[in-house]
Amino acid sequence: MRDLATKAGHGRAILVNTCAVTAEAERQARQAIRRAARENPDTPIIVTGCAAQIAPEKWQDLPGVTRIIGNAEKLKPEAWAPEAPTAPVTDIMAARETAAHLVTEFAGRARAFVQVQQGCDHRCTFCVIPYGRGPSRSVPIGAVVEQVRALVAHGYREVVLTGVDITSYGPDLPGQPSLGQMARRLLALVPELPRLRLSSLDPVEIDDDLWRLIESEPRLMPHLHLSLQHGDDLILKRMKRRHLRADALAVVRRARAARPDIAFGADLIAGFPTEDEAAFARCLDLVEEMQLAFLHVFPYSERPGTPAARMPAVPVPLRKERAARLRAAGAASAARFYAGRLGQEEAVLFEGEDRGHTAHFAPLRLVAGRAAPGELRRVRVTGAEAAGLLAEAA
Repeated sequence: MRDLATKAGHGRAILVNTCAVTAEAERQARQAIRRAARENPDTPIIVTGCAAQIAPEKWQDLPGVTRIIGNAEKLKPEAWAPEAPTAPVTDIMAARETAAHLVTEFAGRARAFVQVQQGCDHRCTFCVIPYGRGPSRSVPIGAVVEQVRALVAHGYREVVLTGVDITSYGPDLPGQPSLGQMARRLLALVPELPRLRLSSLDPVEIDDDLWRLIESEPRLMPHLHLSLQHGDDLILKRMKRRHLRADALAVVRRARAARPDIAFGADLIAGFPTEDEAAFARCLDLVEEMQLAFLHVFPYSERPGTPAARMPAVPVPLRKERAARLRAAGAASAARFYAGRLGQEEAVLFEGEDRGHTAHFAPLRLVAGRAAPGELRRVRVTGAEAAGLLAEAA
């Protein structure tokens, strides 16, 4: 979007990409817009993203906002043209294609992100995102390969495949390739790419080709982030998830059997409607049982129009207290993972001269030696702290 805005003459503009996952995300976006308008009174503010897509009228009258751009338009050059309407927001549920704009620079980033899929066909009871992103659409493999080749040519050593629900990749494309088939072909066609990483995965939609890559492809990073949401079967059913606790555990066991050093992260929601202490305890136990090293924890947030918003609610203070307990369990699990890496030699992609991430996506800080941002080099782990690993240049 920065590239499109600059080419269209909006180089001075402030771009705000809103999120609608939680009420707090929307509040923070409004706060950021008001602060930007105060600090930059003569600078135009362009707003896009899911919250703006779902309810553009809530954003267009905020101070400094000169343009609203919908999710279906935000990667299309014509939406940024000076003569374009100031509020191009179409019905996202009618979207049939995903824009594949070629990007070769991620300012301030050592790794590059390639969107391979957009939208979601599922209807989890807590989630408003399908109304902001529309149905699932996949980027053709050829366009993905072209994008990755261009990024590698510009010096990126790691690419992350992203999307709203990337394990749903492919059914809308000719031949209906799976995510694993696409990743396999990408790695074969771009042999100069050192590291490939995947964003959040639905645990029951990992296809056979992806399992084979997990087992045998060293360029696929040994780190999977799972969209779990909870660890209690009744809550999972009320969320309308497609897996149960046993399914999630089976995925972890199979992945560790195929690749013993693999690390896991997960999304978890605390305080979902009807969650009692026993259900929460089963979710809390899952962190240790699955050895989840990296957690994204969210206190449940009502989203207007979703089925869960009509279910019996857990008090907000209790949601926050349970979220804190989950985060504490996650921190303890991360500490155990870090302890297991002491003395190991790690390949690290550096985002700064003394900080980066390992292949397992563990944060790492150099205490001896320096690296260049974007450099991929080996280090030896010498210690750990709450924020991650400590290391010396090998």
